[in-house]
Amino acid sequence: MPTGEGMKAIRPSAKAVILRGTHLLVIVKADESGEYAILPGGGQEPGEPLEAALRRECLEELGTEVETGDLLCVRDYVGRHHEFASWDSRTHALELMFACRVPDTYQPHGGHLPDQGQLDVRWIPVDRLTAARLYPAALVPWLARFVRGAADLPRYLGDVN
Repeated sequence: MPTGEGMKAIRPSAKAVILRGTHLLVIVKADESGEYAILPGGGQEPGEPLEAALRRECLEELGTEVETGDLLCVRDYVGRHHEFASWDSRTHALELMFACRVPDTYQPHGGHLPDQGQLDVRWIPVDRLTAARLYPAALVPWLARFVRGAADLPRYLGDVN
């Protein structure tokens, strides 16, 4: 199959990497294997600046304003290349992950328009992200190195899940 044939349009997505010490703020969802975690954020609407999309999505999902910072990394996700290919083969996503901050007084709770299937919002220790089934899983070792202050982190993670 030629590249892109039968694929849905690529929709950029902005994701928030929100750390408090060595804990990451995540959205909790569930599938047939149990709970899993994702970063807050979501799709950019046509004509919407990326940072505005990230702030909107976080307000909807986390119920709080976020302060956006630097672009940390980017990942591609071509569904037909990964474990969910049987039902997600037409997806091609581009996620841009930004450092973000929530107010110091923020306690995890959902917002007025939670993500479909969103069960909870939690702080999870970075060293427990594998057990929490964070997606993309390729982000787990990257985050561990980031929290330790590694200076040589890649900005482009590749086509990963």
